[in-house]
Parts: sequence; structure tokens; C-alpha cells
Amino acid sequence: MTLLAADRLSYRLGDRPILDNLSFSIEAGDNIALLGANGAGKSTLLRLLLGLLKPDSGQVLLHGLPLPGLSRSSIARQMAYVPQSHVPSFPFSVAHIVAQGRLPATGLGHAPDSAYEDHVREALVELGIDHLRARPYTELSGGERQLVLIARAMVQRARLIILDEPVTGLDYGHQLRLLALLEQLAERGLGLLSSSHRPEQALASATRVLVLHEGRLIADGAPHDIIDSDLIRRLYQVDVKQIDAADHRFFIPC
Repeated sequence: MTLLAADRLSYRLGDRPILDNLSFSIEAGDNIALLGANGAGKSTLLRLLLGLLKPDSGQVLLHGLPLPGLSRSSIARQMAYVPQSHVPSFPFSVAHIVAQGRLPATGLGHAPDSAYEDHVREALVELGIDHLRARPYTELSGGERQLVLIARAMVQRARLIILDEPVTGLDYGHQLRLLALLEQLAERGLGLLSSSHRPEQALASATRVLVLHEGRLIADGAPHDIIDSDLIRRLYQVDVKQIDAADHRFFIPC
């Protein structure tokens, strides 16, 4: 099932082209890593997919419907977003922040549905942060806040989750646990798109990789078919040695 499709998307900032004629789809069960160097257009693409920017040409389709024709509440019921960083104005508790994921279903000014407490608890436990539920969100570390935002997206119960560099600020253990969780969510039939600067993590957990380079989509396919030393050199202008061992691939500086 196609959850979201980008159809010939282009975007300019003044006279400068940022994205040029991008087309791809996100299917149920996809766990996609979006790779590209700084300035490749990843953040702009995410904002276009979320409907926060209007493309100069092309369109975004959510469940086959043009995004501009949908209300923000309708979009939020179908698509969740995990930003790279977020600090609210008030010291809400972690449980309160996570429960905000139910707002697209309940609406503002209405009592949450009866199942929301179970959803909040399940998400906090699954991410290993249930012990933080009563803590003020503003007092958490950057990595802890990132996990809370992912829990909020899970509570939202959308079929599609877009994540902006989700492992940023997480320690090594939380990185591995989060990557495993994303794999599990995709196996449950969700569609995931995560921007990343880390090719090794895309190789370890993604089912598919999109590669942006200078505003163009230059590759779309299985990570082990696409991510190699030649791609690393092209994207990041560094020479690396590629090591393949069993089903794993590593890169070390030359």
C-alpha cells in the first residue's frame, strides 16, 4: 500500500534550485533512510512532504490525495513527524508531551479517548523511558527529549512517521535500541522515512535508502546495493576503505 508519494517535486529558494524533479513513494512496511551531505536538500524535502512548504512544481500525495487539499488535522491523523529538536515554552511532564500525540484523534478541548493512557504507557515502556514519565520535559537531555518525541509519534497511531535525524543526541545503547524499534514498526506495517548522516546505520537497519545529492535523487533501492565506498566518496568527499564481513559492511578512513 502506498502511504505517500512525491511526484516530480521541485523547489527553488530565490534563483537557487534546492530540489529538482524528485519522484518516489513510501509504502507500508518501508523503513527508509534518507542520506545526503549537508546542503543536499534533506530538510527541505521533509518540509515539502509534511506540507510545510509548497513546491514550485510537482505534488505530494498522501494516501493518493493531494496534500494541499487535506486539513492539518487529517494530515496529522495519517502522518507523524519527529523533529530533530524541540523545547516547549512550558515545563509539561513527559507523560503530557507524549499524550499530545492523541490530539489529532481527540481534538483540542476534548477529553482524550479512554485508551490514551495505555497508549502512552506502552510507548514509554517500549522506548525504555517510563521512569521519566513525571519529569518536566524541559529538564531532560537532548537525547531524552528525542525519545519522548518518538514516543509521542507512536501514540499518534499514524501509519506514516517522518523522522529528522532521530539518533541525534542519543548514546550508543539508545541508538541501537531505537534502530531496532524502527525495524519493528516497519514490520508492523508502518511506513518510516528517517533523514540521516550515518550510512552505516542505514546499512544496519533500513530496508531502503534514498540518496540526495545536490538536490537530485541519485539512488533509490536496497542499502547494500547502493551504499559503498564510491557513494561515500561522492557524497562526502572523503576516501574510505570498504570492509564486507558476512552480512555487514564497514568503512574506515584511508
